[in-house]
Amino acid sequence: MKAIPFHLPNNPNMACSKIFPGDLPEITEEIMQYLRKDFSTLYSCILVNRLWCRLAIPLLWEDPFSAPTRNYHCIKTYSCFFSEDSKAKFNEYEINDNLLISNTLFNYPSFIKYLDIDKICDSIKYWGGTLGDKYNFELGKLIYRSLFEVFIENEGNLNSFVAVLNLRVVHEYFVDNMDLILQNSNLTYNISNLYLEFIPKVIQDYIPFLTFLCSNCKSISSIVFKFFKYKIDNHTLITLIEYLSKIIISQQNLQKISFIYTIKPFLSLKNSNCSNTLNTIIFCYVDFNSIINNLQEVFNQLNVLESIHIIYCHSLNFNFVQQIIKVIKPFKLRSLFMDEILHIESLLLLLQKFSDCLENFGFGYTSEEYNEPKQKLFEFIIKYCKKIGYFESGMPDYDNIYLFIENNQHNSINYLTFDVDYSDNYTLYNKLSSTVLQNLGQVLPSKLEYLCLSLIFMKSDLEIFLKNSQNTFIKKLLFRNIFIEDGNILFCIKKYIIKKERVKYLAILGVDDDVDELFSLKDEVNEFKLHNIIVQSYDDLYISEHDYISNHLQ
Repeated sequence: MKAIPFHLPNNPNMACSKIFPGDLPEITEEIMQYLRKDFSTLYSCILVNRLWCRLAIPLLWEDPFSAPTRNYHCIKTYSCFFSEDSKAKFNEYEINDNLLISNTLFNYPSFIKYLDIDKICDSIKYWGGTLGDKYNFELGKLIYRSLFEVFIENEGNLNSFVAVLNLRVVHEYFVDNMDLILQNSNLTYNISNLYLEFIPKVIQDYIPFLTFLCSNCKSISSIVFKFFKYKIDNHTLITLIEYLSKIIISQQNLQKISFIYTIKPFLSLKNSNCSNTLNTIIFCYVDFNSIINNLQEVFNQLNVLESIHIIYCHSLNFNFVQQIIKVIKPFKLRSLFMDEILHIESLLLLLQKFSDCLENFGFGYTSEEYNEPKQKLFEFIIKYCKKIGYFESGMPDYDNIYLFIENNQHNSINYLTFDVDYSDNYTLYNKLSSTVLQNLGQVLPSKLEYLCLSLIFMKSDLEIFLKNSQNTFIKKLLFRNIFIEDGNILFCIKKYIIKKERVKYLAILGVDDDVDELFSLKDEVNEFKLHNIIVQSYDDLYISEHDYISNHLQ
């Protein structure tokens, strides 16, 4: 991300400038807010006139590290604001001439709203790569500390704070510079979105930070806790639960919370301050067994709970369903994704109660033992659940899946994922992939927001799919070629997608034996761009069930 030059262009002949020459700033500001995530359009806006530039620049610099592989140059812009002490330390690495720029028009650090620790470290790594052999771990740590000093000194005020601290470098950078956060509460005082993910066995390193969150950050409206409990002792687990529970209890305006892999802190909701604010709970990859007898009691304490979402959780047994059904307070089960079916009769009762509000549904990699109950569940979904917007097929080994999609064309279905879990049964998975590609194209609606196909692609089957789906506009289309056998699939995709321009964003993982990602082929990327198709990396374009649900609740 580059700083805007001092002399701003001013072209009054542009169409948008004629409509809004600057005498309606309130309307113009509303337009900018509507475009806040459309970065390419915002970049165009800064060239319209001074007013548009002043409104667009803060939005472009709210989350400068969102794409580390492309935007790491923002560090060079921030370097203009580094303290003299930091600049002197950089001189020791003989990189001062490469590091500094002479002047900037805006106070870019003051615009920061979103900080993701992991992405900051990635940006530092990519930017450091431009310095050659001068870059090392200690220099990276210096850049990291200097950036936080700049955000603090220029009165940055965060809205979202994401701490994914599973890698050694990220962990050490954060812990060694934690004092900057602890001693300057204004940076994080007003955060409304908190995402915490680290390895629990090192929780002692994070206790000062967790304590700080409890005492200084009281306005959090959305929390995500993601922790793997793998190979940790019981004392560490108890400590983790204790501090996560304290964070929950300390909040005055908590509206949404996600538990990913860990569930025990859920019990603290019974004694928290958020009984009249919490409206959404997302359970993802948790095992309800340890709290199953307390579910009804906790849910009955939540006075404004609107919806819960269950994503590939375990222990969805008779006891679990009875606890949910008996909850007095009204709420809706909006999402249900399963990879095991323990008690079909109970699950049918659960679906019967929530059939009119279920919006997101899917099967994971269920084993063959669940084939019969899975078929029963899906038949119920087809018959009674008419609001499904996101559907994950799991193993697409039943024919009525295409009838389901066709029947929901004009209702709500907008996000589809077909994911064949290839392991060692190539013959079966190749047959399933072929069936999907031969049948899916003709049942798709005229417009889809998202389609992800993780299959074994044979050119003949892929061509059938592309031919049959030519009348469908797909905003985000992802291909993951999980077993490359039939050569390069790119020619076939270009033939049909470029010709019709019916895709806005495209990602292909597994182009052929030599090329892993389409995104890495710059000439191909530019060719698609000429036809208004933006190629992105698969990981950037991929939307998990949790991310979809969380983003659509905002």
